[in-house]
Amino acid sequence: MPQRVAEEAEALVKRFFEVVAGFPPEVVAVAVLWTAAKPAGVPRPLEGLLKCSRAEERRVRRAAWRLKEVMKLGGEPSIEDYVKTLAARVNLPAPVVKAAVDILERNRRVLFGKNPWVSAAAALWLASFKKLGLLKALAEAAGTTPVSIRKAAERMKV
Repeated sequence: MPQRVAEEAEALVKRFFEVVAGFPPEVVAVAVLWTAAKPAGVPRPLEGLLKCSRAEERRVRRAAWRLKEVMKLGGEPSIEDYVKTLAARVNLPAPVVKAAVDILERNRRVLFGKNPWVSAAAALWLASFKKLGLLKALAEAAGTTPVSIRKAAERMKV
C-alpha cells in the first residue's frame, strides 16, 4: 500500500478520533486504511486487509461507515440531529424531543462510542415514558432492533 494512503489514514484518525474512539485499535486501523485507500486511487478489498488483522469484518464495516458518514457531512452531526430525525420519522411531539435531548446530555459519558441512532431511539423511548408500540416503531426508524434500544435505555439514567 502506498505511503500516501497511510498518511491519509493517520490524518483521518487524528481528525475524526471521537467517531472511532469506541472501537478497538485493530478495527480502527483497518477501517481507516480501507476508507483512505479509495480516495487515494488505490482501492483495496476489505477481505485483503482483514487477512492481516484480528479485526472482525462487521466491526470494521461499522467503523468505516461512521467515518464515511462524518466525512460526507463535513463533521459529526450532533446527537440532537439524530433525535430530531427519528422523532420526525415516528411523529413525536416537540416536548418529547426536548426531554430526549436532556436525557442524552445527562448520559453523554455512558453513550460515548455507541451507535448514535440507538442512543437517540433509547432516549426518545424513555422520554415518552416507554410508550407501548413506540419501541418497535423507533427500532424500525433507526434501522436497529428493539433489543438494542432497550439495552441502551437500561444504561441511561433518567
